[in-house]
Amino acid sequence: MNQKVDPKRAMLLVMDYQNGIVNRIPNVEAMIARMAKAIAQARRAGLAVGYVRVALTDDEAAAVPPANTSFSSLKDNRALRADAPETYIVDQLQPQPDDIVVRKRRIGAFSTTDLHKQLQARGITTLILAGFSTSGVVLSTVRDAADKDYRLFVIEDLTADGDPEVHATLMQKVFPRQAQVITADTLAGLLHAA
Repeated sequence: MNQKVDPKRAMLLVMDYQNGIVNRIPNVEAMIARMAKAIAQARRAGLAVGYVRVALTDDEAAAVPPANTSFSSLKDNRALRADAPETYIVDQLQPQPDDIVVRKRRIGAFSTTDLHKQLQARGITTLILAGFSTSGVVLSTVRDAADKDYRLFVIEDLTADGDPEVHATLMQKVFPRQAQVITADTLAGLLHAA
């Protein structure tokens, strides 16, 4: 498959790299350092960078129905409130003024945000994804983005899951059906192939 990426039509999307989530990942400091390097590479190559964070206002939390088992159990979790420090992007990866930053209220990056509209406005057709967790935001976003006809790459070693076996299965058997799975080391080559 063609590995060239048009930097004017591509975005590195950094998902759920936020204080209250990354602290649950083993060896997260090394991942954050590699993510910072990937962001710097993307910026040097002329790619846009976007960030997704999960956080709910009090009203949004109160409106989560019991049928939503993922979020209804978190209704009373003050650490997921929109103004809680736990929902902020980690300090080492702070967005710049021209970056897209969206706050989501569910698992995927698209369903409760205007991300698709913002990407369309910028002419973005290729997404390079990384985030926590593989079986959460990454899976949901890959599926939704594929249905929206984005060209997709997933950075395997900048993505993590609480269950390493689930992570491996998704990377090896599920994501390749809709995305190209790459590593942080191969990202530079992908960006310089343009």
